[in-house]
Amino acid sequence: MRWLELTVEADVEAVEAVSEIFGRLGRGAAVRPTRLIRDQADELSTREDPSAPYEVTVHVVDDAAAADAVETTERALWHLQAFGLRPVGELRVRSVEELDWTEAWKAGYAPQRIGRVVIVPSWASEPIAPGEVELRLDPGMAFGTGLHPSTRGCLMLLQQVDPMPAVVLDVGSGSGILALAALRLGAERAVCLDTDPQAVAATLANARANGLATRVVARRGTLAAGDATYRLILANLVASTLIELASGLADHTAAGGALVAGGIIEGRSDEVLRALAAAGFALEERLDDGEWTSLRLRGDR
Repeated sequence: MRWLELTVEADVEAVEAVSEIFGRLGRGAAVRPTRLIRDQADELSTREDPSAPYEVTVHVVDDAAAADAVETTERALWHLQAFGLRPVGELRVRSVEELDWTEAWKAGYAPQRIGRVVIVPSWASEPIAPGEVELRLDPGMAFGTGLHPSTRGCLMLLQQVDPMPAVVLDVGSGSGILALAALRLGAERAVCLDTDPQAVAATLANARANGLATRVVARRGTLAAGDATYRLILANLVASTLIELASGLADHTAAGGALVAGGIIEGRSDEVLRALAAAGFALEERLDDGEWTSLRLRGDR
């Protein structure tokens, strides 16, 4: 079977938005950094260079519908620019055989270290140092795999929660990366909510891949009155959703519990902080990564 390979270079800010467009289009969606930085003093430490673009690739069957698929993708990428995201390059299209891409896109993708959390793709092996924890997640999904600054920020703030509570709630779980990291860092069980059924399926699949399926409950939905309270809530959403859910997040945070919130674009952090403060949260830590802000707050209700 012949396929069309669609590739575009995207700034780090636009990677997840482009991945979502590609993930709904075809098969083999992947995100690959174009430049890696290796710590000269520690050969185990490798990370993407966020100042360099990322390549996002997807494959669609080269059939009668392919031309429409390419046109739809170009139109969707053009509309992304209306949201003020940093550059998305020109769409490149080439014809490939299946064997050309099922393995080749993996070349050069290195595990990521975000604090103590090491994100390792399923086909790779990586030495794990004492004190580190490993998560098996493949890059290129439409949901967070640690590439986006908001995901990185939430992972860093999550590692500051001490002691890690027995049960955590992940609102807008996406790939489940934050909930799974919490389990690796000491939580016993995670409850994951997402309004997108694809995200629920991704969370469950990643839990199975990490041997954590029996410790994860994932369902479609959002916060509801009468749900339990939690000592830790993870909410890597967007500014408008955090503002909308501020009161509900407070209602579900146990007194003295923690909220780790991300997905806050530059210029809206003060607005989000005001809404969360009005709901009863007190700011404990703030991380700014480029144009994105992540927060760790304490529930004071």
